[in-house]
Amino acid sequence: MNRLNNIFSSKDRNLTEGSIWKTLLILSLPIILSNMFQTFYNMADAFWLGKLGKTALAAPTITFNVVFTIIALAGGLAMGGTTLVGQYKGAKDEKMVNRAAGNTYSMIFIIAVILAAIGFMFSPLILRLLQTPAEAYSDTLVYMRITFIGMPFVFGYFIFQGILQGYGNTISPMKLNAFTVILNIILDPLLIFGWGPFPAMGVAGAGIATVFSQFTASMIGTIHLFSGRYGVKISLKTMMPDRQIIKNILRIGLPISIGQTGTSFGFTILMGIVNTLGTATVGAFGIGNRIISLLVMPAMGLARGNSIMVAQNIGADKVKRAERTVWTSVAINSVILFILTTLLFFFGGYVVKFFINDPEVIRIGTQMFRITAYSVLFFSIMIVFNGAFQGSGHTMPVFALQLARLWLFRLPFAYLFTKIMDMGYNGIFWAMFISNSVIAVASFIWFSRGTWKERIIHKEPVETEDIIVSVSD
Repeated sequence: MNRLNNIFSSKDRNLTEGSIWKTLLILSLPIILSNMFQTFYNMADAFWLGKLGKTALAAPTITFNVVFTIIALAGGLAMGGTTLVGQYKGAKDEKMVNRAAGNTYSMIFIIAVILAAIGFMFSPLILRLLQTPAEAYSDTLVYMRITFIGMPFVFGYFIFQGILQGYGNTISPMKLNAFTVILNIILDPLLIFGWGPFPAMGVAGAGIATVFSQFTASMIGTIHLFSGRYGVKISLKTMMPDRQIIKNILRIGLPISIGQTGTSFGFTILMGIVNTLGTATVGAFGIGNRIISLLVMPAMGLARGNSIMVAQNIGADKVKRAERTVWTSVAINSVILFILTTLLFFFGGYVVKFFINDPEVIRIGTQMFRITAYSVLFFSIMIVFNGAFQGSGHTMPVFALQLARLWLFRLPFAYLFTKIMDMGYNGIFWAMFISNSVIAVASFIWFSRGTWKERIIHKEPVETEDIIVSVSD
């Protein structure tokens, strides 16, 4: 186990030499697994609530899109803090590593508390705006409010994960994530169905199980950060506001937040359209989105590993190696996703049935996968290209491609197909196919232009603070 830790958490690995594909896998595998574990939180809720019926299943489906919009807002700022931690670590300034980590923790936690309070108060209004089906309204309101209560703990874990990854440790957050996901999976049936000494709480039980698991992860991560066990050590002193650090967090994180929030808000509006098509469509769409989220985990992990390698190689003026890294990432991702999407195309109905044995939901879910499966492959390639843009510091393509996918293609086509052409749920699925495919082509064209190859950091020696500002565009 110690040898495994050393392989994945080495802080001195030279990413500008050696085997590209081996280095990519070593960097990406813990991130892929950690992302998959995180997805299992909502999948566990969907699995057990599906046993109660399609009305109960609508609660996590509708809540996920709303909460993800808020997570994206604060999550972008957390990425800004993570970037600072990584850059100060690279500059071997441990004092500033701790100050950046402390300021990130306090700033994001305060923001999370404020957003959670607002979300809790306005949950009824949000559900009405989303045209939530009447039969699902009560359960969804309970589930959503419980989820908002636990939101600060979600960020507590995310901050721990981001800080350690920026510091060079990817396996410790993965292990903590695995532990709390297992805890959630165990608690879900106990609290939903009232097994053993627990009362049967239905949908509320699923929300409580998830919040308690997230609370546990947040507390463990916070204890580790305060103890300094993994190198980063925060304290009340490092959590005191530092104007320059906060300014840099905002400078780096706000563009990410705006892009992610715009995308998430687009998904929330799409959910409003889906809600008008009935509870069965909501259930099938919810299950389908969770499966798709699981399928693109390899792409997200490879994009992150690809981003790290591109950054170092661009900085070392090894542009050709950086480009080979991207194409290697695309090749590995394409092989994996082609196999997975093919299986989903032919056996998607069985996947839906695993979650809920409702004939109508299974029929709609099968149709969703028949139409959208291979577009997920195209979308995953865009994710990998975005990793290259992020690693080089040219993030405008990421911002533009994310927003265009939802606002220029998916939402207009979804409205056209469902409301004007009266295609029903098939209109949603074809809008997904078109938006994923078109944006994949656009990302390839943008990448091929080569503008991402231009380094944006100063070649001449500069102060650490100047470097931080120069890579935040």
